[in-house]
Amino acid sequence: MALSRRKFIKIGSTTAGAVALTSGLTTDWWSLQAHQLPDPRTDGDRIVPTFCELCFWKCGVLAHVREGRVTKIVGNPKHPLSNGRLCPRGAGGVGALYDPDRLKRPMIRVSKRGEDKFEEVSWETALDETAARMEKLRLKYGAEALALFTHGYGGSWFTQLVKAWGTPNVVAPSYAQCRGPREAAFEITYGQGVGSPEAIDIRNARCITLIGSHLGENMHNTQVQEFADAIGSGAQLVVVDPRYSVAASKAKYWLPIKPGTDIALLLAWMNVIVTEKRYDADYLDKYATGLAELELHVAGKTPEWAYPITGLDPGLIRETARFIAGFRPSSLVHPGRHVTWYGDDTQRMRCIAILAALLGSWGRRGGYLLPSSMGLRKYPPFSSGRGMADAADKPTAEHYPMAGEVLASGVCEATVSAAPYGVKGWMVYGTNLIQALPNPKQTEEAIANLDLLVAIDVLPAEIVGWADIVLPESTYLERHDDLWAASYKEPFVAIRQPVVEPMFDSKPGWWIAKELANRLGLAEVFPWKNGEENIRWRLEESGYDVEAALRDGVVKGEVVPVCEEEGAELYFGTESEKIELFSQQLADAGFDPLPEFTPPDEPPLGMFRLLSGRAPMHTFGRTTNNRDLGALMGENEVWINAMAARSLAGFEEAPLKTGDYVRLENQDGVMSGPVKAKVTERIRGDAVYLVHGFGHTAKGLTFAHNRGASDSALTTRFKVDPVMGGTGMNVNFVRIARAEA
Repeated sequence: MALSRRKFIKIGSTTAGAVALTSGLTTDWWSLQAHQLPDPRTDGDRIVPTFCELCFWKCGVLAHVREGRVTKIVGNPKHPLSNGRLCPRGAGGVGALYDPDRLKRPMIRVSKRGEDKFEEVSWETALDETAARMEKLRLKYGAEALALFTHGYGGSWFTQLVKAWGTPNVVAPSYAQCRGPREAAFEITYGQGVGSPEAIDIRNARCITLIGSHLGENMHNTQVQEFADAIGSGAQLVVVDPRYSVAASKAKYWLPIKPGTDIALLLAWMNVIVTEKRYDADYLDKYATGLAELELHVAGKTPEWAYPITGLDPGLIRETARFIAGFRPSSLVHPGRHVTWYGDDTQRMRCIAILAALLGSWGRRGGYLLPSSMGLRKYPPFSSGRGMADAADKPTAEHYPMAGEVLASGVCEATVSAAPYGVKGWMVYGTNLIQALPNPKQTEEAIANLDLLVAIDVLPAEIVGWADIVLPESTYLERHDDLWAASYKEPFVAIRQPVVEPMFDSKPGWWIAKELANRLGLAEVFPWKNGEENIRWRLEESGYDVEAALRDGVVKGEVVPVCEEEGAELYFGTESEKIELFSQQLADAGFDPLPEFTPPDEPPLGMFRLLSGRAPMHTFGRTTNNRDLGALMGENEVWINAMAARSLAGFEEAPLKTGDYVRLENQDGVMSGPVKAKVTERIRGDAVYLVHGFGHTAKGLTFAHNRGASDSALTTRFKVDPVMGGTGMNVNFVRIARAEA
């Protein structure tokens, strides 16, 4: 039986978050007083469907508007990703719209980079200056000297613009700093990545295994809803995590693994499953290659071998391996999302992909489903003398043969080294590179080498303070964006449309990109008058009911088979056209064809490994200035094991207790701001934990400024994944010193 609404809220970590999931978080006293809003407890006099941008899951929402103001945001019951419910941050979109710190007018820098001093100018001046400096860059260095960093769906306009202008360097930090190793590993193994949103069947899984995944804290709305349904229906849960997370509190088995040793555990699990013949033999015989090589590879990797490495009892390892295998094929090993940990991440994700194959869960109910998408017409292709750039050499610090996208860290390094060619201009859309990239000093060094940095954003985040030109974009509630044809287990097309008029002198991204294209001689890139015309034309030409789509906010496609049980044909895009447990592709490139364990570096004496994660009411550092969401969590805290806390040097006379302020100093002498301690038994004694995204230094973020500790500032070191170039960031260590609030 499905969980009741009351039981569902127990999946989250706070009552406030649970309220948001069920009813929508309404505006608080700040929004009311600052903007004279009507009572937020009432519905709007009109309701406008759109999709969310508070994180990048892009749930469908219904925005209530009363007297020209948004009063609340709730889930759209017709949208497959929200199903009528939102997470706390999605429901907090009102706080983003009415944030008093929003960028209000275009600005041009008037002092040294990083000093955050600008003068406000007209849009005409700002756009003319941007276009002129872009053309100067192209004539001096070539179009490829410009890189676009983008995070968020609205960045698609600028991707079209810069590719037509002639650069292939379109960069999403979410690849090399987050999901890239996962995509590379599954592409190597199955011939296709996992994608986003992930087409996994949590709801119908009989056993769910989470390895460093914090469902319930990392609040991907649809997955958390399915997670609650699965647990309510009796699904079993295995959690591998150094920290006793919210998900771990729901688990039958919690394995508090030593950080950095996950590959050893996964190999030991495979040892048990393979040697005891607990795998799906018929499935592997039909769909996979390399079982014999895998069997030989894991022969010596017993639970007893893994015990001194992982700190996990061999009996527990053997018991959980049998438990997980006992529910196949509806035994889902979650692929995770933020998987850049230790520099061996593609091989760790290869372990997860191989384990999924042994369980027979790819293309099966309760496992990995087969996504599909709906067709959409594009405007007729334009004819530019330059053409769309997509095949030019792309700068990386080294050659990473399995990288599927341009690497943000590689572009950053190429900006300093000028190899294979100099990157001299950055256009940064909606991504705070100072927090998103490891080693902020290296990012600042790269910026010093630029001839041009243009920031397109909603808030004055740290990266904006380093820009030459600042172009303020409207929020997602004030603009059209392009149609989103999601590749998902339920195909759909989602519509983003304005709920209210843009505030201040902000402009929608489509308008900014179109105006720049006009000035750059690329008017044909955007051949429509406005964002609404683009949406209407594409919907109509694709054969969809335009008015119904705008009314509902979504168009749903025909339901197609998504798994073998429903008659779907499994196809694998590998060279063998099968699941490749043993990867000849990796072997030919000089890498281990089957994953090997490499011991992680040990913490120096008196220091702890720094781990970080998410909270259900925040998305990275994007939402920590949001007053509505800040009311739920206004600062982070550092988790430290209670026994370790009692042994801290410098705390002998007054032992550290929960609520005391401390500072964290990393191995390179970087010191955090004051942060509260959370002294707990719920974390191992060799690690500490912070929620990511706090400790802002940008003075324009008046609410978030200096609240909590920045894990980004403490991440001065990283290990590069040799397979695809991802930056493993869980390789930093900190010591703890007392601080005053």
